[in-house]
Amino acid sequence: MNALRYRLALMTLILFFSAISNQAVFAQQAPNANGTPVHMIVTVEPRKGSEATAVNREDVMVFEGKERAQVTEWAPAQGDHAGLEFFVLIDEGASFAVNTQLEDIRNFITMLPPNAKAGVAYMQNGTAKVEQEPTTDHALAAKALRLPQGYFAAGSSPYFSLSDLVKRWQANGNRREVLMVTSGVDPYYGSGDTQDPYVEAAIEDSQRAGIVVSAIYAPGGGHFGHSYWLNYWGQIYLAKLTEETGGEGYYIGFAGPSPDFSPYLKDAVERLNHQYLLTFLAKPRKKAGMQSVKVTTELHSVDLVAAREVYVPATQ
Repeated sequence: MNALRYRLALMTLILFFSAISNQAVFAQQAPNANGTPVHMIVTVEPRKGSEATAVNREDVMVFEGKERAQVTEWAPAQGDHAGLEFFVLIDEGASFAVNTQLEDIRNFITMLPPNAKAGVAYMQNGTAKVEQEPTTDHALAAKALRLPQGYFAAGSSPYFSLSDLVKRWQANGNRREVLMVTSGVDPYYGSGDTQDPYVEAAIEDSQRAGIVVSAIYAPGGGHFGHSYWLNYWGQIYLAKLTEETGGEGYYIGFAGPSPDFSPYLKDAVERLNHQYLLTFLAKPRKKAGMQSVKVTTELHSVDLVAAREVYVPATQ
């Protein structure tokens, strides 16, 4: 009889603690319904061997640290949500090998969605010299492309130029994205340090503005074009920049420029066609600032690619 009571008591305790554990897990996974609306651009990327599949709002999870945030909007960037402004930003210091790729870049601009606005700018002495403001006249934007000047000093730090472009680019509710063509080498800070402050500043400026940055590696002219050390770190910096802003980095190589940009440009167009606009409720903050986020899904056929940090305004 005592043994039976012991087993019943033990089973009761197991069920009790199991219920508490389940409640704790549920509480941890339940999204926070209070917060500040934050908007992001998310690219749905099919995993290797999988086809693109529809992703619904209930499939999307956003975490701030270990806390799950509530997703309030998840809309395909199509129809009424298709607004897009896209800058091609080319390094003046890129080698003349880029000259043979200009036609592919022109074709890329004309392949953008009809209502997308395309702009062209060049990296000059730490600034972004705009050759064509964003326009729906894609032929006009494509015509603004020209040969880079081809010497290193003209390009200066590509991260200064990106920050300059981002800060002067007025937000108007459209998606805003950049494709850089550059070596990624930063002559102002040097190399060999993953915490280059100018790279970090360009990342934060882009994240704060909600701008997605992608890049095609193109070596510079002269010695900088064949220095393994400089180009290794230049590609590391570009990879970090694009990863943390939700973009894509193209061409990892040290034997000279890519012989063909067209596969990368085709992929860039495909990514634009598989983007969503995400709104979630970030934790209320007394002070405005950057907040780390993770956008993920339990779907096994796709990855969700987005910025690693977002700007969260202070609670009023």
